[in-house]
Amino acid sequence: MKRISFSTWVLLVVVVCLAVVIVLAMLGPSVGNIYSNITSSLVTDSSGRYTSPDTETYRTASAIQVLNTSSSQPEPAQPRIILRNATLRLVVADAQTTLDHIITVTNEMGGWVVTSSTNLTQTVAGQDVTRGSVTVRVPVEQLETALAQIKAEALTVESETITGQDVTQDYVDVSSRLTNLEAAESQLRELMEAATESSGVLEIFNQLTVTRGEIERLRGQIQYYDESAAFSSITVELIPQAVDAPVQIAGWNPGGTAGRALAALLDLLRFLADTAITVAIIGVPLVLIFGLPSWFIYRRVKRRKAG
Repeated sequence: MKRISFSTWVLLVVVVCLAVVIVLAMLGPSVGNIYSNITSSLVTDSSGRYTSPDTETYRTASAIQVLNTSSSQPEPAQPRIILRNATLRLVVADAQTTLDHIITVTNEMGGWVVTSSTNLTQTVAGQDVTRGSVTVRVPVEQLETALAQIKAEALTVESETITGQDVTQDYVDVSSRLTNLEAAESQLRELMEAATESSGVLEIFNQLTVTRGEIERLRGQIQYYDESAAFSSITVELIPQAVDAPVQIAGWNPGGTAGRALAALLDLLRFLADTAITVAIIGVPLVLIFGLPSWFIYRRVKRRKAG
């Protein structure tokens, strides 16, 4: 029988080791999954030993696992906080009648009147008429409906502005600060109850008073955001038609004539001012550059002739 050399043995050992490594690498994930499935169905007791999955400990561990899984889910995104407001300038036949209509529409929609005012004004013809202004708040989802009903009473809509302000980031910041301050207030109360020295109690009480005041301020700001986001503000200026209409006498409009005359006067004054500025900027340097030398030359020539 032929003996196998030492180098051949070494080569065989290396080949076998490589084969074992390849097999383990191929079976590694499957073995890991099997081990995970086995161990996941078991729980350990206080000594670290595996116990039966039918025990109460297993049920408690499963409940904790479910709780941890649910708590790890992402929180829903913060909804946008948008403050929508509108401003109207309307020409109406009668300001008081339109004002009463706006108040009625606001009340029917579940809103309220913030401010309302009227005043007498005199037209160019000497007629006393009523002007008015009102600010109301209506539910934000009915803003468009309210604007349509208010504009329906107008003869002319001179201007309309609708604004939307996104205060989501400010709302989140204020809410976070409020949460932190409420936690600080709870800790200060615990410290004050545990304090024994009067100086310590007084210092904690002062800090608690400041914290409480800041909490109330932040709560008021959050309430303002909530209310402003839920109810839109509408400000309406009511101009009677008699004030807005130009004065005309038998087809003659003296107001228009006066306006055109004033515009012509302003154009003339502007032309004269532009001319003066142009002469000052261009003429003065020309006089200094050419006028003075010419004047000195003229004086010298005159003296020679005189001599």
